[in-house]
Amino acid sequence: MYEIDLKKPAHVHFIGIGGISMSGLAEILLDEKFCVTGSDARRSPITEHLESLGAKIAYAQTADNITDGMDAVVYTAAIHPDNPEFAEAAKRGIPMLTRAQLLGQIMKHYRNAISVAGTHGKTTTTSMITEIFMEAKTDPTVSVGGMLDSIGGNIRVGGPDYFVMEACEYTNSFLSFFPTLAVILNVQEDHLDFFKDLADIRHSFRRFVGNVAEGGTVVINGEIENWSEIIGDAKVKVITFGHDRSFDYSAGDISYDEFGRASFDLYVKGEKKERIRLGVAGEHNVLNALAAIAAAQNYAIPMSAVTKALERFSGTHRRFEKKGVLDGVTIIDDYAHHPQEIEATLLAAKNYPHGTVWCAFQPHTYSRTAAFLDDFAKALSLADRVILADIYAARETNTYGVSSDDIVQRLKKMGKEAWYLPTFPEIESFVRENCRPGDILITMGAGDIVKVGENLLK
Repeated sequence: MYEIDLKKPAHVHFIGIGGISMSGLAEILLDEKFCVTGSDARRSPITEHLESLGAKIAYAQTADNITDGMDAVVYTAAIHPDNPEFAEAAKRGIPMLTRAQLLGQIMKHYRNAISVAGTHGKTTTTSMITEIFMEAKTDPTVSVGGMLDSIGGNIRVGGPDYFVMEACEYTNSFLSFFPTLAVILNVQEDHLDFFKDLADIRHSFRRFVGNVAEGGTVVINGEIENWSEIIGDAKVKVITFGHDRSFDYSAGDISYDEFGRASFDLYVKGEKKERIRLGVAGEHNVLNALAAIAAAQNYAIPMSAVTKALERFSGTHRRFEKKGVLDGVTIIDDYAHHPQEIEATLLAAKNYPHGTVWCAFQPHTYSRTAAFLDDFAKALSLADRVILADIYAARETNTYGVSSDDIVQRLKKMGKEAWYLPTFPEIESFVRENCRPGDILITMGAGDIVKVGENLLK
């Protein structure tokens, strides 16, 4: 496999350079004086930012974009061998790397590499750790799967001591990473278009732990069933977190302010330490914060930096993000696309000032929708009224014969008010006619449902 050497700048081409993770890697290489080219389907603020840093980007993916002068071509799981650039690079014999392989190579150049994994909560926890390390003036390099205002995007190029990054399990991408500290937030069923079942997912997480440097650290949610099986025989230090006092880091006396933001007493090995105040809503973020605190304490980050950063951190874009108020209706957007994430978000909404809680949900991928029809209905039933948009196909075709209306029918059988409105204009008109001052409208999903709220606020 071709190896990137940050001390020897080369010419690297990115197929789909405008993606949230690809753009971050491109920016790191640009900062290291690499020649960076790429392609994307359309111009965006992300690609324009990369161009301002010196990247040369083509806005069509054609074979002509590939030249013999390239040292390596990087692609994502969404790119297949029939892609014209992929095919041309293979034809010319240019070394090719997946996005995950490049990220894994880059992280080897840092003294400490912190990888945050788990079915849910990766972006928020990575962002919390980032805020803590920035407050402590450690100058971290960061790659996060969302837009974080404090670093001006999804990437921060810092010093050589700390690399903080997300580690996604889909297509086993995180098996290309070699962290010195791994965080495992939760291990649940998801991405069943790739994994066979939960046992298969757990097996991959165990392999991920096996990649942690010998003598490194694993911070793991002690509430994961039989978590020691995931650690296996890895020669690592293990730190647990969760609600129970038996874990190394736990929370007690959890309370919420008028906007649903949690405060809690931090316990370390059963001993009460600090009162922690969060700037984000929901009990799920208490667990995310415990993981971030444990990671920071492993590197002896001062508790003063921890408390300041967590209170200041108000979330990343698309994570319970308040978009605005329209005629007295508060519009919030959230990326939740798995039943457990939906449940956590809607429970957080209960602690937020509200009249009726409306949820406009766009399911993400046919395979996930088919696998979790009953679970989606159960989670969405926590809202007072639910609107379903058409499924966001992403990388799939509907070979499952599933529809958003399948969820609506289940909700109606549960006695919930629910509507299937396939298009965004239909949803926008319906919301205007039916939402009342004091209500909350949560647009939810990993697709482009965010446009509903943005269109209404225009």
